[in-house]
Amino acid sequence: AYIYALPYELYQKHGIRKYGFHGTSHKYVSQKVAEVMGKDIKDLKIITCHLGNGASLCAVKNGVSVDTSMGFTPLEGVAMGTRCGNIDPAIVTFLMKEEGLSADEVNDLMNKKSGVLGVSGISSDFRDIEDGAFKDKDPRAILALKVFEYKVRATIGSYAAIMGGVDAIVFTAGLGENNIVVREQVLNHFGYMGITLDKEANQIRGEEKIISTPDSKVTVAVIPTNEELAIAHETVALLK
Repeated sequence: AYIYALPYELYQKHGIRKYGFHGTSHKYVSQKVAEVMGKDIKDLKIITCHLGNGASLCAVKNGVSVDTSMGFTPLEGVAMGTRCGNIDPAIVTFLMKEEGLSADEVNDLMNKKSGVLGVSGISSDFRDIEDGAFKDKDPRAILALKVFEYKVRATIGSYAAIMGGVDAIVFTAGLGENNIVVREQVLNHFGYMGITLDKEANQIRGEEKIISTPDSKVTVAVIPTNEELAIAHETVALLK
């Protein structure tokens, strides 16, 4: 999963591979949801969604991360606040030629001027974009939300395929914990997987709660992340 289809010598020479980020968050919430479900994490297939201005998803199978959406840098993966996420790599050289941009300028464009900010033209803050979409009916704000939600759904679907199913989906971080609309829009498309959202339970912000119905084949939960506690646990384990 972490090897890119580039000449293998570049991996050997420069360490070019997928690394991923938000590891402490993904580890914490995957372990926490197993506790909430009353099951051993080694028996579960979990998809954790750390959604914020920076966003990444992780496939956790039997307690081990088997794939994650960020890559060599935090630019890979889903669309984010200001990061473009996955794009055709040829766009980089195209922009350098057609727009006369330097490597640093393209890097700045992809990292700081893209994502939902670039699509909406409004902000990298999802609260501002939702205001534009729902209050002002701004078409680009609506499009930005659709792009973000689409990329998250596509990643969840691919991870279910990679793991051969999924037992739990967890939403965490600023957007995942607090954005009721995004959670609902992402989950509405997974009825075919037996996922049923409890819309009343989903009306929460920053709380630890299962938001799927009791008969849902996949448990969906909101778990506030605690990366500081996860780091402390790792430190204690290391000292021992």
